[in-house]
Amino acid sequence: MEDVTATLSKPALRIGPYEVDPPVVLAPMAGITNVAFRRLCQEYGAGIYVCEMITARAVVERHPGTMHMMTFGPNEKPRSMQLYGVDPKTMREAVKIIVGEGLADHIDSNFGCPVAKVTRKGGGAALPFKRRLFADIVRESASAAAEAGVPFTVKFRIGIDDDHHTYLDAGRIAEAEGAAAVSLHARTAAQRYSGKADWSAIARLKEAVTGIPVLGNGDIFAADDALRMMAETGCDGVVVGRGCLGRPWLFGELEAAFAGRPVPPGPKLGEVGRVLRRHAELLIKHDGARKALRDLRKHMAWYLMGFPVGSELRRRFAMVSSLDELDELIALLDADAPFPADAEGPRGRQGSPGKVTLPHGWLNDPDDDCVPEAEDMHSGG
Repeated sequence: MEDVTATLSKPALRIGPYEVDPPVVLAPMAGITNVAFRRLCQEYGAGIYVCEMITARAVVERHPGTMHMMTFGPNEKPRSMQLYGVDPKTMREAVKIIVGEGLADHIDSNFGCPVAKVTRKGGGAALPFKRRLFADIVRESASAAAEAGVPFTVKFRIGIDDDHHTYLDAGRIAEAEGAAAVSLHARTAAQRYSGKADWSAIARLKEAVTGIPVLGNGDIFAADDALRMMAETGCDGVVVGRGCLGRPWLFGELEAAFAGRPVPPGPKLGEVGRVLRRHAELLIKHDGARKALRDLRKHMAWYLMGFPVGSELRRRFAMVSSLDELDELIALLDADAPFPADAEGPRGRQGSPGKVTLPHGWLNDPDDDCVPEAEDMHSGG
């Protein structure tokens, strides 16, 4: 393992007025980072926990489903929201609503989504290629947020593909236009979530962006990964996404590691069952029992990953429809089964690399600042 002395002695991460200690951010994930999951993670450790992606257009139009997603727990500080948009004017209007009505304390922005339905309309990871449009969006959003003292941050990827890297320009532009911090998912959009993240790109971004914090994202599946990323790249903090799926206790492990304490061992299966039950309770409080139990099903494979749970029992967990049924299934687990070593690695979607779907002629002119037609996106992705 790298010498982490310098990592542990780095000044505390600050994003605007907020000290983030440990320097850990939960990445917004569609269908995952709702108020229930964020609270579950927060019960293990400190940091910033970002809600699911919210579209600027939906905020401006006050879409009921989006307003429900913009729910924060009473102890969430700062309340962190990720905003998606491709129109500088709409983004500015949405930010003014959010800060004017006190709906969030920190606004992040999504320029890293690789999903085809986003990039084919010029959004997400496709947008930083359009340097002037990207600058306009960051400037309008950051200035509107600054009026209320709310930090505006920017997350992006290395680029569209290996022939179109945009991250260094994106970092410099974001810093120049008023962003409080930048985060780099060290993959291209073409990689999606496959292969390995290129942490050396995070180091190069840190060298290029010197006036605001640079956070690294990609392949943090254990506390040791976070320490290594900071030691190897010099980044100011880490963003954790898929590594915490079915493992909200990862944030407790991260807090211990950054404090220089021994990392606690992974929980036995009985404790995992208790966490799963807690997750269900929080989801029911937010969404009602029917929707909550349906939503919980996708988490089952992540919670049970690597444990000795038979295929039939796994199938029943994946089809659970009531809290009583969940309790019955949890009672069937071997409570003393230890946390499996092979559960430390990658989890969640990985998929295969592929060609990025872009609007016709998108790569012809990086200085074209025309607004693409991507404003009909639903919040949450």
